[in-house]
Amino acid sequence: MSKSVGAIDVEVAWATPDSQRIITLQVPRGTTAREAAELSGIVEEFPEIDLDAAVMGIFSRKLDGKRAPAPGDYVLKPRDRIEIYRPLRITPMEARRLRATRPGV
Repeated sequence: MSKSVGAIDVEVAWATPDSQRIITLQVPRGTTAREAAELSGIVEEFPEIDLDAAVMGIFSRKLDGKRAPAPGDYVLKPRDRIEIYRPLRITPMEARRLRATRPGV
């Protein structure tokens, strides 16, 4: 990517069980994680993503608005990777319960 003054390189990542997509883009300094996800165009490629409800993180650190800023408040640093997480299909407790009821476990 060509460098523009005041721009930083970031990545937006999305993965499904079958594929992974990482979009590299330049954003102006001061851009938030939420804004970068919008600018990446990832929603056009994967319409199942709801950025208003999606849980996001930076390099596996969840942006939850508690211990870390919310996606709309986190100002990106150069080379940050915004990860958009898929919702869980079942909770960890349900998964343990299912494993415990399987024969031979």
